[in-house]
Amino acid sequence: MKRVLFIDRDGTLIKEAPPTYQIDSFSKLEFYPHMFEYMGRIARELDYELVMVTNQDGLGTKDFPEDTFWPVQEFVMKSLEGEGIHFTKVHIDKTWAKDNAPTRKPGIGMFTEYLNNDQYDIPNSYVIGDRITDIQLAKNLNCKGIWLNNDPNLGGAEIKDNREELRKKTVALETTHWSEIYSFLKLGLRQVKHERNTNETKISVEANLDGNGKASISTGLGFFDHMLEQIARHGKIDLNISVKGDLHIDEHHTIEDTGIALGEAFAMGLADKKGMERYGFALPMDEADAKVLIDFGGRNWLVWNAEFKREKIGEMPTEMFYHFFKSFSDAARCNLNIACKGENEHHKIEAIFKAFAKAIRMAIKKDPVSNYLPSTKGVL
Repeated sequence: MKRVLFIDRDGTLIKEAPPTYQIDSFSKLEFYPHMFEYMGRIARELDYELVMVTNQDGLGTKDFPEDTFWPVQEFVMKSLEGEGIHFTKVHIDKTWAKDNAPTRKPGIGMFTEYLNNDQYDIPNSYVIGDRITDIQLAKNLNCKGIWLNNDPNLGGAEIKDNREELRKKTVALETTHWSEIYSFLKLGLRQVKHERNTNETKISVEANLDGNGKASISTGLGFFDHMLEQIARHGKIDLNISVKGDLHIDEHHTIEDTGIALGEAFAMGLADKKGMERYGFALPMDEADAKVLIDFGGRNWLVWNAEFKREKIGEMPTEMFYHFFKSFSDAARCNLNIACKGENEHHKIEAIFKAFAKAIRMAIKKDPVSNYLPSTKGVL
């Protein structure tokens, strides 16, 4: 699935020109500082589709004739292309603000081709813009906003009342520098919202693979929650998991499908593996000795060498430990080699989950300035 950067033109790629804000002559054209440098890196290094979006009030009227707009626009596009920055689409709305047209930002009328289209990963896409209406557009599209904020009061008087709510819930980054946008996007690929719904389970996963270990887990199985919290805490991953499963039947679907959903979330979050370590870990817990080796190499495989004498630990059947890790391996497309020995069953499985978390932490560690893909094949 393709992720998209919906990028506002005026105030983001080029500077705005008050009082009319119409860039209708070359004398008004000024590119945003360092935009070429960091947009070029984004285009070369990151796997986003670039889409330009802009409101041009009254374009084509006597107040803003098209023959003053297009020469400047074409120069802007050729300048971007000359630096290797290629936009697949340019969406221009010509209506006036008073018209309240559905195609005018923050309306989503110009973006129907990206919605309900399984080719696009909109929840993990971004709108980059300088006005509060750009952030409202991000909310309306169900993605996140990057606010190149030179004036916190600029634009969007009609949505002034929910400005702070938008800031809190929709703004992923607020900055005045393109360098920070580049650095954020380099790592921001690893923030994921994912849902997996079947007739047996309804699962929501939110993961920040570069988080601090915060967890909010609710599966209906207390011991399983405790194990998933180990992944967050020891993997330094912010992890929210909510599961509504058919526990009135048994635990099988809840545990197995959670493994699938979590693995799918990791596959989405690790879509760009450039600069990633790829491999990782072993650790003891009291008398238990757990070994978990992992390779996010794009192929699934599980080697399981752990036996449990008890039928259940808490409400969790011990036979389901294997199924959880098998489901994760299949969905995340990773190799897992898990082995554990010891006497206390609780210690053994907790050691496995902690070692699994540490292995993940080691493997997904990423250098934001590295463009190295850890594979001689050239693809993962």
